[in-house]
Amino acid sequence: MYSCWVVYNGSLTSDKFKDQAVLIKEAAERAGVQAELKKNYEVMMDLSNNFAERPSFVVFLDKDILLAKFLKNNGIRVFNDPDVIETCDNKANQYLELSRNEIPMPKTIIAPKVYPSFTIADSGYYEKVLSYLGLPMIIKEGHGSFGMRVYLIETEDDFYSKVDELRGVDYIFQQFIESSRGRDIRVNIVGGEIVAAMYRHSETDFRANITNGGVAEVIELTEAQKALAIRAADAVGAEFAGVDLLFGENEEPLVCEVNAAAHIRNIYNVTGINVADAMITYILREIQ
Repeated sequence: MYSCWVVYNGSLTSDKFKDQAVLIKEAAERAGVQAELKKNYEVMMDLSNNFAERPSFVVFLDKDILLAKFLKNNGIRVFNDPDVIETCDNKANQYLELSRNEIPMPKTIIAPKVYPSFTIADSGYYEKVLSYLGLPMIIKEGHGSFGMRVYLIETEDDFYSKVDELRGVDYIFQQFIESSRGRDIRVNIVGGEIVAAMYRHSETDFRANITNGGVAEVIELTEAQKALAIRAADAVGAEFAGVDLLFGENEEPLVCEVNAAAHIRNIYNVTGINVADAMITYILREIQ
């Protein structure tokens, strides 16, 4: 019998993180896999001893990249691969990969590294960014989930205040797609195939995330949307992905971002499709 661990972060207090893990544990058990939930700190990363406990595979729902690498280094298959988790966890890294693979997305500039005690405010750099992208624009911190740490910048005062606040932080500047204000599409992909999709929209926020008050409904994807979502997941190497698509001019799709540990409860509630079952089916096929 195969066995698996479903790893999630034990320091986060919201029930939705454990709920995500439970959905996958239950799917594994339905497939005849002995499954165990593991908080990340319950796996001791002791580098001086042999790693005795060894599941057949791990479904890794956390961003504890060092733990994911530790498990992989001990010969355990980790889904998604730690390199994929690391790429997607930092939006700047992710956009580099999307750009390298010529994935259509909003115009994006990766901010240069500025140490917290220093500034480049008098260099003319920020004026060039403003001239190129215009206002409003989006500023995204490198690390953030559920639409958090994403800022709609509408005035120059807000722009200069935010870049000053973010000294020492990885972040990007991005074109604001007005035609997609408050609406996007989430596409869940497993092993290069689309499993479920939903249209999200908000009347109160520029972001469509359900966490920020958005609502969702089933959507029938166009061929262009399907093709782009699959290409985006492939560009970052993700076997499991939640790809967020924006609506560009004339509704042509643009990639907003790729999530390597996309939550699946909301899309289950909206579509009735449990992505966890597809994930486990894919894993069992891969490890045979």
